[in-house]
Amino acid sequence: MKVLITGGTSGLGLAMASALAASGATVALTGRSGEHARTVAADLPGALGIELDVRDESSVDAAVDEAWSRLGGIDMLVNNAGIGMRTVNPDFMTRPQGFWDVPADGFRAVIETNLTGYFLVARAVTPRMLAAGGGRIVNISMNPATMQRAGFVPYGPSRAGSEALSRIMAADLRDTGVTVNLLLPGGATVTGMVPLDALPPGAALLEASVMGPPIVWLASDAAAGVHDEYIVATEFEHWLRDRADSR
Repeated sequence: MKVLITGGTSGLGLAMASALAASGATVALTGRSGEHARTVAADLPGALGIELDVRDESSVDAAVDEAWSRLGGIDMLVNNAGIGMRTVNPDFMTRPQGFWDVPADGFRAVIETNLTGYFLVARAVTPRMLAAGGGRIVNISMNPATMQRAGFVPYGPSRAGSEALSRIMAADLRDTGVTVNLLLPGGATVTGMVPLDALPPGAALLEASVMGPPIVWLASDAAAGVHDEYIVATEFEHWLRDRADSR
């Protein structure tokens, strides 16, 4: 399995890249700094590091070209690159701000990364997968609470948009051999997006490694043909059992 993971140098992306590489997949991980992406990739067996700014169409096209050439194709795309609330309000956990106070440039930056970026990378990869006869796309999302919580503009809208995009991608690609699925952690995770000192007493974050088992399964033969599913990593084992029982 040859996998391209956007935003793979830290957090959920690195956790998924590590799990996939350990399972035998060949992984290309991306970051805005090509040098940093290559440094991170050097610690994973057989992995490649590629420079990619998901907001920039020419950067996306160049990175997909490079990944396709160096990997010898792309069997799976994991759309993961994203930025969080701290980019527009460093104190969003303790002093949430109304949407009317969010800078327009900050709003655009989050939407362009978390939503437009998913679209641009999937748009570049999908025609190649269709021509090759198939492929898999996994779009990473977050809990629905982030899409409704006060003070979560623009992050909430960006993730709600990426979920809608994923569902429409799945509808467009039904019966083509290219599958599309949504995967989310199931809670706030240790990624640097949530400041640890702002957590309520007794609250804890999930480890990013929670994404490992479901992404490895989605890359496996067992997941061939699995399409338009919404998978929560913390509930993955239960989801698998329910799936097996219903067949």
